[in-house]
Amino acid sequence: MGIDFKNLIKYWKELSEYDFETAKFMFKTKRYPYCLFMCHLSIEKLLKALIVKLKKRHAPYSHNLVNLAKETGLNFKEEDKMLLADLTEFNLEARYPEWQKEFYKKCSKIYTENYFNETKKLHQWLKKHL
Repeated sequence: MGIDFKNLIKYWKELSEYDFETAKFMFKTKRYPYCLFMCHLSIEKLLKALIVKLKKRHAPYSHNLVNLAKETGLNFKEEDKMLLADLTEFNLEARYPEWQKEFYKKCSKIYTENYFNETKKLHQWLKKHL
């Protein structure tokens, strides 16, 4: 029996939606580092859904959004590529203690709001391809 791609895509998409809603909540409650971390996760999961859909195979075990985006084969704008690179860094900075302190310092409301809004646009664009 083969892989049920339809359900696998649905799985990644639903997780992405949940993570994006969590990012919204984290922003509203001023948990800015966690908002940015959840932005990363929501995009990661949409990219994995797209890889499954477009490549008809499991998505790789990777958190690198730039590499995942390349695997989709979609044509990303340059600013989206830069956003993906930044979001990938947030994943590392939020997870590892040696980077957390500096990461938390830079996560002001304005800084976070900018990335959250850009993530929202990218999130919507990616969903159009599902």
